[in-house]
Amino acid sequence: KYFSALEPYVKDGTIFVVMPARSGCDFLFRKIMGAKAPKLGFAACDTLPWACRAKDWGRTTEVLGTKETVGAAVMPPVGVAAEQEFHKLQMLLGEQPRIIPCPNVMSISLGSPGQVVHPGITYSRWRSWDGKPLDKKPLFYHGADDFCASIVAGICDDIQAICKKLRKLDGKFDTSQVKTIHEFYTTAYSTQCKDTSTLQRAMVTNSAYDGLTHPMKGDDKIGYTPDFQFRYLSEDVPNGLCFNRGLAELLRVKTPTIDTVMYWCQDKLGKEFLTKGGRMAGKDIGMTRAPQALGITTSRQLLEFLQIKPVPIYKVPCATCGSVAGAIATMCSPA
Repeated sequence: KYFSALEPYVKDGTIFVVMPARSGCDFLFRKIMGAKAPKLGFAACDTLPWACRAKDWGRTTEVLGTKETVGAAVMPPVGVAAEQEFHKLQMLLGEQPRIIPCPNVMSISLGSPGQVVHPGITYSRWRSWDGKPLDKKPLFYHGADDFCASIVAGICDDIQAICKKLRKLDGKFDTSQVKTIHEFYTTAYSTQCKDTSTLQRAMVTNSAYDGLTHPMKGDDKIGYTPDFQFRYLSEDVPNGLCFNRGLAELLRVKTPTIDTVMYWCQDKLGKEFLTKGGRMAGKDIGMTRAPQALGITTSRQLLEFLQIKPVPIYKVPCATCGSVAGAIATMCSPA
């Protein structure tokens, strides 16, 4: 809504910085800004510079910890060097966190940590909940167990499979900055995680997450129940997981863990993004950042947007009869 509100007034050379840039933010930016987009700058950051919580909305925020690094990708206005925009961004943030340049915005979209940890932890904790109120709010990050870590890692594996397919289509398409969550913790919180030997240990020993609980409704008298409408699901699923799942569908990449988590999450949100048949064509797809919701519905459209040259379509002999009429090798054969 902010892009739409600003579009009528934006001037050439204006730089938009989005932090954290939820997945597919550049798709949305280009769609809304239209012909103006090439003359505008766009910077996408993979996370907030701080671990923080709003105290008085729009007025005060409690900063729990400053991150050591923030990944950022820049699409500068025509005629402007990306280095200039990185320098401006670093000057705004100060000495810390340090801006780590990413090669493309897709790296930010695929590497966004919130879309992995927030739905992953929520699903892991509440998938078998019996509906009864709890006496106290359970810890969010510090409550992660081995099963939780396996789900979070599984989502990362699915995203890495997407990266692999993009590199297969174009060896020059750089996804090297798309980190797993374990890698993210060991870089962004290297001094705050007391133990980074495993993902689970990194999550539960991160001092920046001390005291952070699951979003809950209720009080000490009536007990606490999970708030599934909190941003951990209501934002990170449609604006994160849905982008990745839609991208995977266009690239024909299987995402078993994302599918499992998404089906559960969309049920809790009362939405349908992923159909029972496994397609990103649910009745609520329009409220997501899935490429399909932003007008990109074919593999060819996707690769053109990403400026990836499609692999030439060529005929191959049928394995049975040897005829070249039997099969076509496409740019997006199954992974």
